[in-house]
Amino acid sequence: MTITIRQAEAADAARIAVLLGQLGYPTGEARVRARLDEWLADPRSVLAVAEVAGEVSGVAAFHAMPLLEHDERRGRLVALVVDDSCRGRGVGRALVAEVEREARRLGCRELEVTSNRAREAAHAFYRGLGYDDVCARSARFIKPLAKP
Repeated sequence: MTITIRQAEAADAARIAVLLGQLGYPTGEARVRARLDEWLADPRSVLAVAEVAGEVSGVAAFHAMPLLEHDERRGRLVALVVDDSCRGRGVGRALVAEVEREARRLGCRELEVTSNRAREAAHAFYRGLGYDDVCARSARFIKPLAKP
C-alpha cells in the first residue's frame, strides 16, 4: 500500500468532513471548507492529508504555539483521524511523522496531543510512537466561553 502525504486543499473538504464524522465530530463540507480557509492561511499551522489509492484516507491538523517561558515553540497535534478502512496500516504513523517534521521546521521544542480517555487504542498508538501521558504532572482546565 502506498501512502502519499500532502498539504490539504479546499477540494478535500468533503472527505475531511467524513473523516471528522468517523472521529465523532460530525460536520458538513461547507463548515470544513470554511475551517480549511483559516488553517491554510496560518503560517504556523499545518493541515496534512494522507492519500491511499488516490483517496484522502487520513488528516492531521497541527499548530505551533509561541511560548513565553521558552524561546522555542510548542507544537500541538490538534486532530488526527484515519479512515476506518485504513487503520492499522501505517497511515496514522505517516501523518504523525509529517507533523513531527513540520514541528521541527517551525522551531518546536516538543509536540503535544490530547486524547479522550475513552480512546484507549489511540493512547496505545501514541505511546508506541514515544509519547508520554503526562496528566499526572500537568492538569488541563477548560472553560467554555459564551459568544459575545
